[in-house]
Amino acid sequence: MQHYLFVHFKEKRTPDGEQVYFGVSRDGFHWEAINNGQPVLWAMLNEKGVRDMAIVRVDNGKFYIFATDLSLSYMFREHYKGQWGNIQRYGSNCLMMWESEDLLHWSKEQAVPVKKPGTGCCWAPDITRDSQNGGYILHWSSPIPEKDMKMCIWYTRTRDFEHYDEPRILYEKEDSGVIDSCMVEENGKYYMWVKSDGNPAAVILLEADSITGPFTRRHEFDKEMSRLAGGSQSYEAPTACRLEDGGWNLFLDFYGVRGKGQGYVSFRTDDIASGVFKRADADFSYPYGFKHGTVLAITEEEYNRIKAFDYDDESYNR
Repeated sequence: MQHYLFVHFKEKRTPDGEQVYFGVSRDGFHWEAINNGQPVLWAMLNEKGVRDMAIVRVDNGKFYIFATDLSLSYMFREHYKGQWGNIQRYGSNCLMMWESEDLLHWSKEQAVPVKKPGTGCCWAPDITRDSQNGGYILHWSSPIPEKDMKMCIWYTRTRDFEHYDEPRILYEKEDSGVIDSCMVEENGKYYMWVKSDGNPAAVILLEADSITGPFTRRHEFDKEMSRLAGGSQSYEAPTACRLEDGGWNLFLDFYGVRGKGQGYVSFRTDDIASGVFKRADADFSYPYGFKHGTVLAITEEEYNRIKAFDYDDESYNR
């Protein structure tokens, strides 16, 4: 039986929010916190805070977590002078990575310099297996310095998560910047969600025959987004998982209110190729407002081991 692990952070004003949290689910809709809702990993390098987690299970059985190297709690007011534009130009120069063989014991945090220093931030990583050519692409949001720091999606190839190709642009939207890529593969097609800055200011769905594109827009997805209460501009950070019945669960992070109303919202489809996802509030529950992360399908044995693990017994969690 397939279960699920959600790796994410919390949007808090204190440094403990910008760390690595786990949630688990038996069905992909009803979630429970791990480690009593406390971090399972703490960032100790660079900004000492991480956001926007991505997790992947690779062919050799290992697991990798990547995250944005960014602490608003520690750095936003003084170091970045309270300006997101300063983060975009000067911050988050590396992605942070942990490695594990069992989802319980993790390596020391590593800084992965996927872009050259001085070329802008590296935000919101995601990892997608290349079923056509082998290996994986690691993709993230970064600006194009020559285009007035316009945000787009960049990528690099890797086969071992030690060596990475020269970064390239994966997707650039002609009429606006984009951030927060999430890409999945189904029946030889690649589907990628991104958050568009404009035209529309919303999450959009793209499709391609190859993992590196070219990508075409799926306007069927836009119709449902346009019906969202409060406007589709208040959703970001897409992540998706294939369900055991063959359908898909898409999560979008709602940030349109302050405080407890923030967090992920669930959308369901029985056929990803249709591009139509329906909001599934009645089937969805989580113990707190969890923020930008990704979902990994896990086995029942892995689910039970994660729930039973004593995270306080690991020195890196203290």
